[in-house]
Amino acid sequence: MRNNAKWLICQMLVAMMVTGQYVQAQTSTPMPQIIQKGSHHTLEVDGKPFFMFGGQCGNSSNWPSMLPGVWDTMKTMHANTLEIPIYWEEVEPVQGSFDFSSVQRILDQARENDMRLILLWFATWKNGSNHYMPEWMKKDSKKYYNVTSIKGTPVDSPSPHAKPAMEADAKAFRKFMAYLKEKDQQHTVIMVQVENEPGTWGSVRDYGREAQKLFAQQVPSEVFTPSVCKELGVDKNAKGSWAQVFGERADEYFHVWHVAKYINYVAQAGKEVNPLPLFVNVALRDPLTNPSADNYESGGATDNVISLWKAAAPCIDMVSPDIYLRGDEAILKVIDLYARKDNALMVPETGGANSKYLYKVIEKGIGFSPFGVDKRRQALGCATRDALSYEYELLNPMNRELAQWAAEGRIHTVIEPEDHSEQHILLGQWEATITFGTGRGNNHPQGAEHAANGKAMIIQLSDNEFLGIGTNCRFTFNTAGKNEGRAWQYLKVKEGKWENGEFKMSRILNGDETDWGGPQVGEKPNMILFTLVAR
Repeated sequence: MRNNAKWLICQMLVAMMVTGQYVQAQTSTPMPQIIQKGSHHTLEVDGKPFFMFGGQCGNSSNWPSMLPGVWDTMKTMHANTLEIPIYWEEVEPVQGSFDFSSVQRILDQARENDMRLILLWFATWKNGSNHYMPEWMKKDSKKYYNVTSIKGTPVDSPSPHAKPAMEADAKAFRKFMAYLKEKDQQHTVIMVQVENEPGTWGSVRDYGREAQKLFAQQVPSEVFTPSVCKELGVDKNAKGSWAQVFGERADEYFHVWHVAKYINYVAQAGKEVNPLPLFVNVALRDPLTNPSADNYESGGATDNVISLWKAAAPCIDMVSPDIYLRGDEAILKVIDLYARKDNALMVPETGGANSKYLYKVIEKGIGFSPFGVDKRRQALGCATRDALSYEYELLNPMNRELAQWAAEGRIHTVIEPEDHSEQHILLGQWEATITFGTGRGNNHPQGAEHAANGKAMIIQLSDNEFLGIGTNCRFTFNTAGKNEGRAWQYLKVKEGKWENGEFKMSRILNGDETDWGGPQVGEKPNMILFTLVAR
């Protein structure tokens, strides 16, 4: 009888455990993922579309003494996601002994501050160097060796052919990702960056003994994917060494392939235990002039080798441009080059002056983040807000709607050109005209210099209803399509903001605000709901 009672109790406990596991499985937070619909990609967090309004802290800000300032900055910015590094040298200070207290600290504090995280794995590569490797690796330069230049001199950059370093990085990354799986089941962390701006400055590739042997061998058949052949202009049946197949670009392509293969090995080790979205950030080259690889960081996923990088690193979900370039032409070109059918656009780093391009990234991508936000805030003064904080304050409450509208093709954006010319957006039976500047007619003062920093975003909510958001611009409309030539007027123009999933009006605009060329927005971003009627 006692045995039967014990058996029943055991069965009840098993049933309770199974039921508990089932309930937990049913109520667990969905894994963040990148969803593709046509040529557009959407980041989903908690099972819903999500646009990342981010900020990346300084490289040395993930320390207890620095974090209060980081969180103050993120709150002032009205951001929803912090990008913050995790240091391999801190995680594995002794070989095989792991300390994830720094990871737990940032998880705990992010939850306290209601903030999502993108963790940056600073490991083998950081800006082309290996300065975040643990000390025990730095002391053994023969085993964990660096690149050798064409002249035979050492280069301050890790070699992608150092197999022991690759295996050590993969082991540590696997442990890190497993820790996140156990300790972050609510997915405070929405993505992980693998390495940081991988590649090499000062040498197009490694010319050491092991590298030279590999360079002389036949190019692996897996290189010749259709997209690689198209991108690099090579025949799919080509055979021969790297030099024979790729000619003057062979050194660069060889290095790209092996850097990406190394990182894919690391990424795969992590994804096997925790399939969070993974990405690699890119130090860009000039996208307009096709310079040779000795002019930029060779080995990264620059715009000329994205397909090659993807063929070598299928475990990396996207390659993401760090935009520090200047000028509309170059920056808009980069945005177009990385918003590919096979690649989601995210800008994980950019200069503080590039908030002008935020709307364009919202239209085409999944996230935007300036770099060094805590350092910049300190420089400006703790009480000072920059332009981007006002943008985030207005837009962050509608981040999920924006992500959904972008996927549906409802978002249309323009930026003020260098010549300040007006821009036009076709919206079915309507055409929006965006002018830039100040005063009636948005004319720039005679002889005055004016920065071309205006921008506008129009969201088509229905055939005749549009949400306009912008800075330093004026909105007006006219009939188009089947309505072309017909008289029209504003049925209603409302100024307001987005709250709890809907537009909340603060006032109705009319008279002087609408009669002189349409409503105008100044330096501070604003949101206007237009309802139009053709007569």
